[in-house]
Amino acid sequence: MRDYEEVTAFLGEWGRFQRLVFFLLSASIVPNGFNGLSIVFLAGTPEHRCAVPPGANLSEEWRNASIPLELRGGLTEPSRCSRYRLDVLLNLSALGLRPGIDVHLAELEQEPCLDGWEYSRDVYRSTIVTEWNLVCDNDWKGPMSTSLFFVGVLLGSFISGQLSDKFGRKNVLFSTLAMQTIFSFVQIFSTSWEMFSVFFLLVGMGQISNYVAAFVLGTEILGKSIRLLFCTLGVCIFYAFGYMLLPLFAYFIRDWRLLLLALTLPGLLFIPLWWIIPESPRWLISRGRFREAEDIIRKAAKINEVTVPDVIFDPSELQDLSSQGQQTYTILDLMRTRNILTITIMSVILWMIISVGYFGLSLDTPNLHGDVYVNCFLSAVIEVPAYIISWLLLRNLPRRYSMAAALFLGGCVLLFIQLVPSHIRALSILLVMLGKFGITSAFSMVYVYTAELYPTVVRNMGVGASSMASRLGSILSPYFAYLGAYDRFLPYILMGSLTVLSGILTLFLPESYGMPLPDTIEQMLLVKGLEYRPASTAKRNSKDEEENPEIFKSTSF
Repeated sequence: MRDYEEVTAFLGEWGRFQRLVFFLLSASIVPNGFNGLSIVFLAGTPEHRCAVPPGANLSEEWRNASIPLELRGGLTEPSRCSRYRLDVLLNLSALGLRPGIDVHLAELEQEPCLDGWEYSRDVYRSTIVTEWNLVCDNDWKGPMSTSLFFVGVLLGSFISGQLSDKFGRKNVLFSTLAMQTIFSFVQIFSTSWEMFSVFFLLVGMGQISNYVAAFVLGTEILGKSIRLLFCTLGVCIFYAFGYMLLPLFAYFIRDWRLLLLALTLPGLLFIPLWWIIPESPRWLISRGRFREAEDIIRKAAKINEVTVPDVIFDPSELQDLSSQGQQTYTILDLMRTRNILTITIMSVILWMIISVGYFGLSLDTPNLHGDVYVNCFLSAVIEVPAYIISWLLLRNLPRRYSMAAALFLGGCVLLFIQLVPSHIRALSILLVMLGKFGITSAFSMVYVYTAELYPTVVRNMGVGASSMASRLGSILSPYFAYLGAYDRFLPYILMGSLTVLSGILTLFLPESYGMPLPDTIEQMLLVKGLEYRPASTAKRNSKDEEENPEIFKSTSF
């Protein structure tokens, strides 16, 4: 029986149909770029200090001295969470005493910010932090909102994988795009931090679900030579483009509600794509829906202006595929054999560690020296060469060696940051961006690698489960960034060490470079290594070994 790619070879690799699918699916990822990390600006914490009531009968001198000084980051700055007792200051001001001359300020009793806070408007006009005073005793709520978003991403990764394998890639893609847009719009009208966070969790569920569905849909529709281009440059470059738009939007729109509205409206542009983007023929075939799959293939042939064979699937192939299509697959099938169980466990660990590094560094941009908008833009821009390099590596080198090299680079650079003198701030930022470069490259390649390891019948479930595991790391990533409050280098030491360990783990994964994309779990066993292949498949092994490992070298933009 011929495989799907052999059956549909008459369509060509880069016709009008493939170009349409490539760019539309890639464009559907743009909102993920600016929505996924929007919390950097939505929950930005400006400089703040305790407010003194405007009606307080204090002299200007005492009003300026009402905030105690404290050592922070090696500098003496006004306290953010305490002030001198207001009733004491009123008495001293009424007596005509002068602060620092007649009164030793260090001897005065302090109190918390009973009248709220005054926030600097230099960077942000308003954020959820200034809206609901998420500072001091409530400063844990900022990172908690971020973690709840990633909890939603975690749930979405788990649910969308199974829903997509059951109801189709296209249905899940557009339903989750709608979910992300609708709940993000409702979020604008939040009246409390609790309401904002609940809807942020729901936005997270849709955010990752449409990413995975679009990724798998493109992987299954596009041919060998274009698949790698789509996974590394198509999806990822468009994601980075959306990420680059985030600081641009935020720079010109500094009110969090208006910013969120501006980030939500582009979701409406994808409604017409429902009538353009097709369902995955591979998925339809795996479900036994051959007529629908053949209709899509014939329509693609018409768009590409190529001749369609009278019979695309012969009766014997239909019968064999039908028996496969009727089989129901669940998350338990990712543990059916020793081989697929080992791959699943290693993928879970790998995705989790890479996610900690990627999101930890992305969320840490406001804590870097310099302008927060410039740092965020640099963090986004560095992803573009990272994706290009990962594409080149995947075209010319084995998967596991490419990923290991990227992870070793990212991890080692982060470990070196602690050796940089504190006054050379530009070098520290450069090393952080270089670490982001390595980890982003690995993040790009791990999607391709995982998608190639799992067969069609459980591919979306396998990628979804791996992505779900990575979200455990992303849930923790905000707190990796906040560890910097205790030790400036601790986040980089932890992320760097974990990244190096994940690079070592990658070397033990099977190699999928040059292998055909498996459609069934049985075919998956054939590409894992000779020790998993039964003797009866020797003929197929010989054929696989003769395949050109340079199949991606013919890819062109």
